[in-house]
Amino acid sequence: MIDTHCHFFDEEFKDDLEDCINRCKENGIEKIILVGFSYDTNRKAQEYSKKYSFFYPTAGVHPEECNKEYLEQFNELKEFIENNKVYAIGECGLDYHWSVEFKEEQKELFKLQCELAIEKNLPIIIHSRDANQDTFDIVKSFNGKLKGVMHCYGGSLELAKEYVKLGMYISLGGPLTFKNAKEPKRVAEGIDINNLLIETDSPFLAPDPYRGKRNESSYVRFVCQKMAEIKGLSVEEVDKITTNNAVKLFNI
Repeated sequence: MIDTHCHFFDEEFKDDLEDCINRCKENGIEKIILVGFSYDTNRKAQEYSKKYSFFYPTAGVHPEECNKEYLEQFNELKEFIENNKVYAIGECGLDYHWSVEFKEEQKELFKLQCELAIEKNLPIIIHSRDANQDTFDIVKSFNGKLKGVMHCYGGSLELAKEYVKLGMYISLGGPLTFKNAKEPKRVAEGIDINNLLIETDSPFLAPDPYRGKRNESSYVRFVCQKMAEIKGLSVEEVDKITTNNAVKLFNI
């Protein structure tokens, strides 16, 4: 099983990282995509991946990190990727939830990271919050040249189908297990299993039965179980297929 989105370098894990890693091993989580999203976290992802062989690092600039100096941020990212092994560009994208102060800068920075992903033949990890149409319009503008994943997807089934047509995977996390999460369940049911991934987004969005607590990669099994229930498949089948999807996308 692969957790395709985790931030194990977060301060939330500073006291018990080894325990978390052991729980992953005990529960069959063999690979973890360690997702960078800023100057510091991109470097931390590299450091952790050199210490633990089952971490696969990425590098990107999250929209909440974006500011007026977005070109400088991008050039710094590009230089970092030239000098380090990464398995994807991102986490990047658009986020209008807290602020739209740098809305236009976010769009430009996102486009640049999309172009970089295409140039480097790497998948892209896309974050979209309260920006569904703008995110889709940018992805669509690359005419299917992008490959990647809509991380912790929170949009509609209809939009998810459009992303799949463009060659994107749809990744579902903890919210799939929430009792009141109708749309994620529609997405899980309506999107072909060969276009789905599972993730935790640790330390955020812990699934039931740990909702409201710190999330960790070993909990990806609960997402897998819920997806199996919705799909009418065995846990083993969902594990095998989503793992193969992740191996293919991230070339691991």
